[in-house]
Amino acid sequence: MRVMRACRELGIATVAVYSEADRSAVHVRTADEAYPIGPPAARESYLVIEKILDVAKRSGADAIHPGYGFLSEKAEFARACEAAGVIFIGPPADAIDAMGDKTRARAKMMAAGVPVVPGDNGPNGRGFPSAESALESARRIGLPVMLKASAGGGGKGMRLVDDEKKFVAAYQGAQREAKAAFGDDAVYLEKAVVRPRHVEIQVFGDTHGHVLYLFERDCSIQRRHQKVIEEAPSPAVSPELRERMGRVAVQAASAVGYVGAGTCEFLLAEDGAFYFLEMNTRLQVEHPVTELITQRDLVHLQIAVANGEPLPFKQEDLRVHGAAIECRVYAEDPLKFLPSPGRITALRTPSGPFVRDDSGVAEGSEISVFYDPMISKLVAWAPTRREAIDRMARALGEYRVGGIKTNLAFHRRVMKNAAFREGAYSTAFIEQQKAELLRPLEPDEGDERERAVDAVLAAAVIHALEAEPPPQAAGDGARAATERSAWQSGRTFNGDA
Repeated sequence: MRVMRACRELGIATVAVYSEADRSAVHVRTADEAYPIGPPAARESYLVIEKILDVAKRSGADAIHPGYGFLSEKAEFARACEAAGVIFIGPPADAIDAMGDKTRARAKMMAAGVPVVPGDNGPNGRGFPSAESALESARRIGLPVMLKASAGGGGKGMRLVDDEKKFVAAYQGAQREAKAAFGDDAVYLEKAVVRPRHVEIQVFGDTHGHVLYLFERDCSIQRRHQKVIEEAPSPAVSPELRERMGRVAVQAASAVGYVGAGTCEFLLAEDGAFYFLEMNTRLQVEHPVTELITQRDLVHLQIAVANGEPLPFKQEDLRVHGAAIECRVYAEDPLKFLPSPGRITALRTPSGPFVRDDSGVAEGSEISVFYDPMISKLVAWAPTRREAIDRMARALGEYRVGGIKTNLAFHRRVMKNAAFREGAYSTAFIEQQKAELLRPLEPDEGDERERAVDAVLAAAVIHALEAEPPPQAAGDGARAATERSAWQSGRTFNGDA
């Protein structure tokens, strides 16, 4: 939906692909054309390169935007697009290759003079032959260490180990998870930085040799190594540190001939030292906070750069304007962080000045068990960080989702938390503040009360519908029959949807 909105603004027609599970998804109804590509399982639909390219050919598409997940960081997909004569809105395949494998990326960055966390990629640079050999290396580095999957990120295949007795089990668990997520069980080691912040730099390159940075985002508030709340700029980064980190990020991107939007992720230690973690060779989920503080549309820029245009500004043209915070609204238990799939029976999103809700759902949408349970990204901007927090708290208070559990209550608590409001947090924030953040919900905290109200309203609506069918019923039935026919034929035209 984020990409489609940008395309609409630029006068570009859009084509959606969808699995059977997403037949009624908002992006399918919004696109100018939509094509089915297979069963719900991603490996049979969204991850099948041939099916995506077949739709591009059938629809006459000029370009493919890979989004934030699935094939967005697959070099083979970028190469397949090029071979098919379709523009891949992303970096060159060689850049994806260079940064996609974490062990190779570490070696590449070290050669380019970029600071990295001390670690060991294994004897052949691609992991270790056994858990025992990895443990020997961990002893040399010194515990605690992080075990990380060589082939991926997003918290998959990652374990923190601070006890030798737990090392072998943790290593084997990391291998299993890496294999399941990325098809590769290679694992490497990094020295664990105690109480770091997770700070990332947005970079952008064009085909004319220009690479620049659009400042930083603080992504330290995470559960199970997955980001939950992000903000820009970071309350821990001074102007001088911002410039140093930005220069290093540009250095890293330039070392691999980067083009398009990308993110260099760093660990920021308490003493101000920072270390390269990895590069995400795509647009990040949390890009809206950068857009708000720079007043630049990153998807517009992606499309322009993919079309061969130079970046329309220089580094010295960029300024930090105010502060922005993003809360990822998930369909999940707000205390246990477990997915809560189901149908959204009621939805009321916040509005008001400088509040943005990037969403792909509507009332009636199904949160599937097959994909990430994100509902939306709620973003608030203000001239100061404190005002942005207060605005976000107000917006969260207006947000209502019926039919499923959400983590809205968790976000509301964070906005009230003293440590967060002071900017004094690290990647251990949730663990350190769990007594406050993860205590049982109170009856007046919103979700429980709203679910009760939603149940009454839903019953009233159902009663009204049963009493008097709407006059459009016959037309809706005809449309449903038309849509079934379109599904069977494998093509949907949405007209003015």
